[in-house]
Amino acid sequence: MNTTEPFRPEERQTAEAPLLTGSQALIESFLREGVETLFGYPGGAIIPVYDALYDYRDRLRHILVRHEQGAVHAAQGYARVSGRVGVCLVTSGPGATNTVTGLADALMDSTPLVLVTGQVGSTLLGTDAFQETNFVGITQAVTKWNCQVKYPEEIPAAIAKAFYIARSGRPGPVVVDITKDAQCATAPFRYERITSIRSYAPTLTPDARRIEEAARLIDEARRPLAMIGQGAILGNAEAELRAFLDRSGMPAASTLLGLSALPSDDPRNVGMLGMHGNYGPNIKNKECDLLVAVGMRFDDRVTGDPAAFGPNARIIHMEIDPSEIDKIVHADVPLVGDVKRTLPLLTERIRPRDHSAWIEEFRACDRIEYERVVRRAIRPDGGRIRMGEAVDAVARAYDRDAVMVTDVGQQQMFAARYFGFRRSRSVVTSGGLGTMGFGLPAAIGAKLGAPDREVVLFAGDGGLQMTIQELATIFQSHVCVKIVLLNNSFLGMVRQWQELFYDRRYSSTEMVNPDFGLIARANGIEYRCVERRGELPQAVAAMKAHAGAYLLEVRVENEENVFPMVPAGAPVSDIRLE
Repeated sequence: MNTTEPFRPEERQTAEAPLLTGSQALIESFLREGVETLFGYPGGAIIPVYDALYDYRDRLRHILVRHEQGAVHAAQGYARVSGRVGVCLVTSGPGATNTVTGLADALMDSTPLVLVTGQVGSTLLGTDAFQETNFVGITQAVTKWNCQVKYPEEIPAAIAKAFYIARSGRPGPVVVDITKDAQCATAPFRYERITSIRSYAPTLTPDARRIEEAARLIDEARRPLAMIGQGAILGNAEAELRAFLDRSGMPAASTLLGLSALPSDDPRNVGMLGMHGNYGPNIKNKECDLLVAVGMRFDDRVTGDPAAFGPNARIIHMEIDPSEIDKIVHADVPLVGDVKRTLPLLTERIRPRDHSAWIEEFRACDRIEYERVVRRAIRPDGGRIRMGEAVDAVARAYDRDAVMVTDVGQQQMFAARYFGFRRSRSVVTSGGLGTMGFGLPAAIGAKLGAPDREVVLFAGDGGLQMTIQELATIFQSHVCVKIVLLNNSFLGMVRQWQELFYDRRYSSTEMVNPDFGLIARANGIEYRCVERRGELPQAVAAMKAHAGAYLLEVRVENEENVFPMVPAGAPVSDIRLE
């Protein structure tokens, strides 16, 4: 895509277009897009922008992270809870390349963000100058769109396009790489927000015949199941989802990222899909005669063996991204479009139904799962503290109404299973890429994106140490994040696989950890460590009551496993309870 219309020099000096440097134009463009918070780290190729930012301290809050990867994860957390575009600002070379993992994570999890990177001067491009990388080339595979800007007059249009592309259709990350001379030179500033791009059609209207066909299948179904993905949240379609479920009467299960689109205690909610999901929606998969996918992409962690997924079911797939249709599982009725528009079109055409007897079959599965898995996880008979009971204790203390952020690993699955949610946008986790180290910076961004809500991070000892330097960001920026460190002195999920599938050959998974209390206190963060079960409720209450950031380390059972579990590549109906 071209980033701008041709620039006309005679327009430089007009009353309507003040003369600004490229750096000032960038910041003014941010303000036109409603940006209030930036996450970043300065360096040589972005110094002009940071110099200009000095004059905007009353209008833009800049969060100085301790690593550029942390900037992107923080912007992801901010975007996920606020529904706005996250914004990052970093320098060239290693500063830019340090963001690649975060960009890949954001692309897979459809997180809208704009990353602006500094670049060496345009005359130095291609010379292997100090801290030069071909960042546009590097990030083509991990962004929704990217561009390089060499002239100051191109900056406003490039930023307008970046924000529009990042937040429209299926959201995702965008990179705008700006040369240093473009940041320093001047040009007249005009900004127009973009509402359409001729060559880019982000939202399609579902075919009316497909809608009718889908309605017929829903009316005829005896054992339907709605599968709720993050698309329902990204599309702000929670009310439309509830109306659809009210009329159709069908049960609903969620993907990991779809959790919280529907309250956990909703009578139609039958749990989480997938590898460590609930027993009912997995074991009943083969009995379903209709699967209605709402804004989800049939990830392998959800489907297991795709050839055996819903073997007796017709499939309706509501999805905004046409490339996801038939990519993994064949859709009998594809409905390409925004679920916020598609769901009402279906709801108005279907008959009211009562599937309470079918839902009760899921409740019977819940009772089996409780006795064989859940009770032992959250109410163990003895031994060391378990991850599940720690999550449950925190969830009850917050009345299951906090933003739950997780790192990646066993604690992620225990938190997803046992935390519970009352309102939408309450889950911030790395789903598709599974990025260890995501949690701490994402929690910082989540708290800044939802300052009126409590934010609780669950992290393992492995993942926390990957971005532990961001504790200093909490210290400097005074971000009130509550961190629950579930420390089992292992890379727990890898260890679980080694136990179950590699004859307990624990190769390079045991962790010899530092004193987390010393690290927390060195960063001005209140700390407590709990090893005894009886101390856990009081420790959680103290963490909640504390006015600032808090690190609660809970030393848990070393060799605990997450169940249920679907073995990799197996049909989801082969789910194991132990």
